[in-house]
Amino acid sequence: MNSNEIRKSFLDFFASKEHAIVPSAPMVIKNDPTLMFTNAGMNQFKDIFLGNTPPKFPRAADSQKCLRVSGKHNDLEEVGKDTYHHTMFEMLGNWSFGDYFKADAIAYAWEFLTEVVKLDKDRLYATVFGGDEKDHTAADEEAKELWMRFLPANRIIYGNKKDNFWEMGDTGPCGPCSEIHIDLRDDEERKKVDALELINKDNPLVIEIWNLVFMQFNRLASSELVPLAAKHVDTGMGFERLCMAVQGKKSNYDTDVFQPLIQKLAQLSNKEYGKNRETDIALRVIADHLRAVSFAIADGQLPSNTGAGYVIRRILRRAIRYGYTFLGFNQPFINTLVKNLVEQMGGQFPELKAQQNLIEKVILEEEASFLKTLESGIIKFENYCSKLSGKTIAGDFAFELFDTYGFPIDLTQLLASEKGLDVDMEGFQKGLAEQKARSRAAAAVETEDWVELSSDIHPTEFVGYDTLTCECKILKYRKIKTKGKSLFQIVLDKTPFYAESGGQLGDSGYLQNINEKIKIDNTIKENNLSVHIASTLPENLTATFTAVVDEDLRQTTQNNHSATHLIHFALRRTLGTHVEQKGSLVAPDRLRFDFSHFSKMSEEEIKQVEKIVNDLVRKNLPLNERRAVPIEEAKKLGAMALFGEKYGDKVRVIQFGDSIEFCGGTHTSATGNIGLVKIVSEGAIAAGVRRIEAITGKYAEEYVNNFITIHDNLKTQLNTDNVEQSVSRLAAENAAMKKALESFKQEKIATMTNTLKEKVQNVNGVNVISGVMGMDADSLKQIAYQLRTTGEKLLIVFGTTDGGKPNLTVALSDDLVAQGLQAGKLVREAAALIQGGGGGQPSLAQAGGKNCEGIQSAVDKVIEIATK
Repeated sequence: MNSNEIRKSFLDFFASKEHAIVPSAPMVIKNDPTLMFTNAGMNQFKDIFLGNTPPKFPRAADSQKCLRVSGKHNDLEEVGKDTYHHTMFEMLGNWSFGDYFKADAIAYAWEFLTEVVKLDKDRLYATVFGGDEKDHTAADEEAKELWMRFLPANRIIYGNKKDNFWEMGDTGPCGPCSEIHIDLRDDEERKKVDALELINKDNPLVIEIWNLVFMQFNRLASSELVPLAAKHVDTGMGFERLCMAVQGKKSNYDTDVFQPLIQKLAQLSNKEYGKNRETDIALRVIADHLRAVSFAIADGQLPSNTGAGYVIRRILRRAIRYGYTFLGFNQPFINTLVKNLVEQMGGQFPELKAQQNLIEKVILEEEASFLKTLESGIIKFENYCSKLSGKTIAGDFAFELFDTYGFPIDLTQLLASEKGLDVDMEGFQKGLAEQKARSRAAAAVETEDWVELSSDIHPTEFVGYDTLTCECKILKYRKIKTKGKSLFQIVLDKTPFYAESGGQLGDSGYLQNINEKIKIDNTIKENNLSVHIASTLPENLTATFTAVVDEDLRQTTQNNHSATHLIHFALRRTLGTHVEQKGSLVAPDRLRFDFSHFSKMSEEEIKQVEKIVNDLVRKNLPLNERRAVPIEEAKKLGAMALFGEKYGDKVRVIQFGDSIEFCGGTHTSATGNIGLVKIVSEGAIAAGVRRIEAITGKYAEEYVNNFITIHDNLKTQLNTDNVEQSVSRLAAENAAMKKALESFKQEKIATMTNTLKEKVQNVNGVNVISGVMGMDADSLKQIAYQLRTTGEKLLIVFGTTDGGKPNLTVALSDDLVAQGLQAGKLVREAAALIQGGGGGQPSLAQAGGKNCEGIQSAVDKVIEIATK
């Protein structure tokens, strides 16, 4: 069976067992502060397991795209070095939401593995939870008994809490799990060592392929386990590992999941897979990382320097670096493999094909940029080594290369070994640990357990589309501490507060009753809960409150949200239908709109977009809102869906005239409420992605009025009604004056050069021209450069304090450089006297500083060193 057939057989099997087959959720997570990427199949069902959302169906199955770059076996720097770990992978999974439990989960798994894909029963083993004394949990004898219907007792193994008790996090749903392992070794190897001794021992051919999790407990912040009201099943099977087992391979990378990419890459690099370990690792790294980066970009996550974007950039840069170092690629190459990936996986994941052009262009730009960075880093490394007195590269320098230039430490070690040098790994690890500690501290949030005030805990009813006030009661609350500040998270039974999502910032306002008033600072969405953030709690938590949204902030925010829709519409009209939204920020005072487009917008295009938008504003188009529209019906209406967004079976559609989009945010009742829309900037944020920033309403008025004020002031100062003409004239006069001044400066330089030629002094056999001059540093540099070729054994040393800052210039004739003198070294040694530093070429260098009084001493110091 090929990989596509294996995936289909899994989904068909569970469809026959009455499971709803659901599409993969995006790999990039937008509205969960606890996760950047989907790292397990259960992520899209997290809200159900937490009890925040009722299940749509009792059973489900899917193939979920996942990304892992940290944790057990998933350190990014290790991927590609073994045969079975990856960054991006597919997780085949089946779920039961309070329906079947252990018996059916185990029976389904056995039937699929042995009857459908026909794995050898004699090579299969199962592990079950062996209990944990600290948690007061007993061994899972029920699971063992169920497995004994299919396996002999000696192939069922008790596992510890680390391997056989699954937890969502420090708190939340959890339970024992049962892993299915397979022995893929040759018969001779199996005879030598029993597989029982190799299970969960990191053997590459005795591996776990399926994990069946039986969620039956909830972990409290106190670590206590309490039973869940409803028991669930959550299973996950590594698709790539399953393909390895079914196709009889010894490595995931030998299956048809990876081989087409690896062979294409081998062809491009003129290498052969399987002949050289370093080459093989490089080929595996690039094939793996291409998948991760391509799927992330397709889901809307572009490489950047922060957050999820930084993770994607790190993955891509690691692939580029392996190609550069081990395959000889010094030009962009990964982007050319995207079409091969699309051919292979675009059928199962249509977002890849739809976003192919964007993926290729983003990767191409990132490659070109990082290859330049690599060259800069190598130059920096070479410069560092040229000044190194010992045999060890400092750990802090190795960490700087890693942190600033993207050099993995093994590249620095490789470059060092070629020069017979070592790297201070202890110092490097210290820098790395400090960076991780800073990141953890910045992101650390201490969270207490939810305190439930009602026995009827149900999803919050959102009424904020229709009203800004409503009566409500507190369902539950908890205390959190972040960055040393204590806050409270409050969940209401009903709320008019919009929770931050889809780029729109959350509402603020207050909760009030006759006795007290509590300020709500923000509203966020967490695990599908609308969470209201407050600095204090009400004294009477069980009272009935009136929830009130800040009307002014809501109005300006929703005006801006509607404006983003109009801008999107206008961009597609002006630039073409290739334009798609790639991100947005909707705040009360500004908006930001990211979109796909491959060139800078002209001034005419920006004006045309503004004109279309403001025409629509002036038409005062009413909001046409449709709620709970079946998604296929919404698509027929022409509503635009965004790639990387997870939509349900029913969606909300927002329409202003011909602008129609899927959207869950709040919007103005008519476009006239927006007022003036003014684009204040347009620029690139990534390859093929542009960003518009705009303001509306009173903020746009202030912006325009500020320009009118500037214009009026210029009219007064220039004593003219035609400001543009006067400014153009002044600019032309200024350019002419600059040209005249430059000509005068060059004449002065020529005169000074001729004068100084006659002032050579011989000091210990060196011809010296020196002095502290009343000229600017650039002029002195030009004079020194011209003088250095006018004689032999010539040393030129000039100092100046022009502009209130000391500057030292040193130049050497070529014969002095040949004798070993270096201008750069001379200025560095003398720069301490002016409290500064500098450098340059062997024949010409400059240094700047802070201490003007030391400039003569610095000049004398250079002469002293060079003539001794």
